[in-house]
Amino acid sequence: MATYAIGDIQGCYIELQQLLEQIRFDPAQDRLWLVGDLVNRGPDSLQVLRLVKSLGDSAITVLGNHDLHLLAVAEGVGELHRSDTLDEVLGAPDRDELLTWLRQQRLLHAEGDFVLVHAGLLPQWSVKQAASLAREVESALRGDDYATFFVRMYGNTPHAWDDKLDGYKRLRVIVNAFTRLRVCTPQGEMEFKFKGEVGRIPEGYVPWFEVPQRKSRKASVIFGHWSALGLKVTPKVIALDTGCLWGGPMTAIRLEDRQLFQVNCNSPVAKNW
Repeated sequence: MATYAIGDIQGCYIELQQLLEQIRFDPAQDRLWLVGDLVNRGPDSLQVLRLVKSLGDSAITVLGNHDLHLLAVAEGVGELHRSDTLDEVLGAPDRDELLTWLRQQRLLHAEGDFVLVHAGLLPQWSVKQAASLAREVESALRGDDYATFFVRMYGNTPHAWDDKLDGYKRLRVIVNAFTRLRVCTPQGEMEFKFKGEVGRIPEGYVPWFEVPQRKSRKASVIFGHWSALGLKVTPKVIALDTGCLWGGPMTAIRLEDRQLFQVNCNSPVAKNW
């Protein structure tokens, strides 16, 4: 039995299939941990959703910002962007089944020394607290009033955590940290416009995982979301978004021995990533 973590897929179904073939993935014995953003921008989001759903308990996925965007659009709350490639999912005969399944997925998975999340963890959060906060959002997503959650989900404020936050402001900060975070101040104030390389981070901000004394520092955090960061593997940081969508490879790592596996992009959306 082996556990493989895979970076952002974003509708790149062919590459995902090739990667699963390369690692000789056996759903009867092995497990997949997916960092989220299963869908959007790439050509085959529908096939990706169908495949991951079909794997049942052998695949664990956390929700990314694009996954939440799909759910919001499906509820008539979010607006489609010019670069979105979600029409096939929205028009599929099994649309409701797939979206209901997607809405049941988690924001964070913690097991042993590993934590799986799409984007990052705020420095004030221990793994235990982060897991508890993730469950708050998951309850809203799975509840009867989930459509209202999507109405209130979008927005950049509040941009920092406060234990006293409540209601949808509280849920919005949690969602933004788990699905959109790249950089923050040492005090945990988030900045959402920056998407570039580490050398171009705005003054006063640092990568979230480099904040001194962050409370989750003893865990090995597996995440994606930041394609310009690229592959980064240290004892406590495993960044796996290598930009398959933009022409980079799709990457998997076997957690037991940290061996890397990659397949090349077949049809990049853009040449530069």
